[in-house]
Amino acid sequence: MLNFLVNRFLDRRIYRIEEHYQNPGKKTEETFRTLIRYGKQTQYGKKHGFSKIFNYTQFASQTPINDYETLKGDILRMMQGEQNLLWPTKINWFAKTSGTAEDKSKFIPVSKEALVNCHYRAGKDILTMYRMLRPESSLFKGKGLILGGSHSIHDINKDCRYGDLSAILIQNISPFANHFRVPSKQTALLGIWEEKLERLMQETLNKNITNLSGVPSWMLVLMNKMLEHTGKQNIHEIWPDLRLFIHGAVSFEPYREQFKKLFPHPDMMYLETYNASEGFFGIQDLPGNNDMLLFLDYGIFYEFVPAEEAENPTKVIPLEEVEIGRNYAMIISTNSGLWRYMIGDTIKFTSKAPYRIRITGRTKHFINAFGEELMIENADKALHEACLQTGAAIREYTAAPVYMDNQMGGAHEWLIEFEKEPQSLELFGLVLDSTLKKLNSDYEAKRTGDYTLRMPQIHILPKGTFDQWLKAKNKLGGQHKVPRLSNSRTYVEEIIHISGIMY
Repeated sequence: MLNFLVNRFLDRRIYRIEEHYQNPGKKTEETFRTLIRYGKQTQYGKKHGFSKIFNYTQFASQTPINDYETLKGDILRMMQGEQNLLWPTKINWFAKTSGTAEDKSKFIPVSKEALVNCHYRAGKDILTMYRMLRPESSLFKGKGLILGGSHSIHDINKDCRYGDLSAILIQNISPFANHFRVPSKQTALLGIWEEKLERLMQETLNKNITNLSGVPSWMLVLMNKMLEHTGKQNIHEIWPDLRLFIHGAVSFEPYREQFKKLFPHPDMMYLETYNASEGFFGIQDLPGNNDMLLFLDYGIFYEFVPAEEAENPTKVIPLEEVEIGRNYAMIISTNSGLWRYMIGDTIKFTSKAPYRIRITGRTKHFINAFGEELMIENADKALHEACLQTGAAIREYTAAPVYMDNQMGGAHEWLIEFEKEPQSLELFGLVLDSTLKKLNSDYEAKRTGDYTLRMPQIHILPKGTFDQWLKAKNKLGGQHKVPRLSNSRTYVEEIIHISGIMY
């Protein structure tokens, strides 16, 4: 009966999702007008003349492009209890970004409107999307295992607190929604990753888990630990009714084959999501690819700038002017007061009717040391193909340039930790290189003749190396991510040092 009632509740949302297919312009306009109405009450809105903004052209001409540094002063004042600076309703919560393993943390304001109309609404929409794709679903006969971050809640003062976004969402979740999830709040908010894994296992082994949510790399750690503890061959032997894995934060491609072995049931479904501390943006609406429907009624207004101009944006365009297949850096204005905020992600549109997107990388996480413009999307696809052809499975990886000297051209140095090593590392490298050439014409051009760019240099790291590196930075587990690509050798040198291997 409970499963029936929840499914009927989700059915009421289906027509609103369908509006994203039929009338996206209406959704975008409604969001824009609502944000301006709220924003003109704030100090920021008064400074930039929001009361005289009636259309997008005025908004774009009167409001500067921002990043965290340009809004940091107002955010720090908000953290000390000042209100009505960027958003008019009271803000008590700040999400400490997990992101990659960089030392510098950001604190993103999270308003009540963002919690209710963005993050929690998106959670319902993920389940609604699954319901649309699998109308016979019995998902709510059991519980969802949510593998969140490892930062517990911390008080800033008597009014303000911070934690990673998953901790904030769990802390504020409604009792009804909390009924359908595990682990307990106490376990979910544990800050020690190793202890959290043990508690997760104890609390969920005897539960009827029907769906999972989390970062693929960390979910693999938990699932393998479950199999090791129980002696089972696959996860369906532990949870027979498991049918859905909701994933995000990193590309699923390097892990897809491993999950197929863990979850062999033919009805198992994987849905990718695009969410961040700054907001929730997209949900996969078609099984079998990585395209996500861009949601336009979460209190977020979108703008875009060609990725190559992200460092100095001059030509910023609204949603209706985007081109299919072009890489864009995303700019958002949100219902937490992030105005024209450069989030740091790059995406490309695969469809405009409806608006579907695919994440291609980060504005600061790519390799372009020799004009090759290597994006994370290229790297993930090429590594996936190399794994398929050599029987390998990847746990984590990172790559950086080896710069040219007087003797020879440059190269890309790949540090890879395998779950299962390739049958031939030489073949793995050849497939990686040839696939990158097929995917990226700039890479192919720079590889010609080995003059500018030589064959990739691939090093196998001992298992656990990336975990040691993350732990040393106090970023082990949960939502934290290893930076996949970097123009700098900082990460690579640190990881090589921790591995103890001389290359």
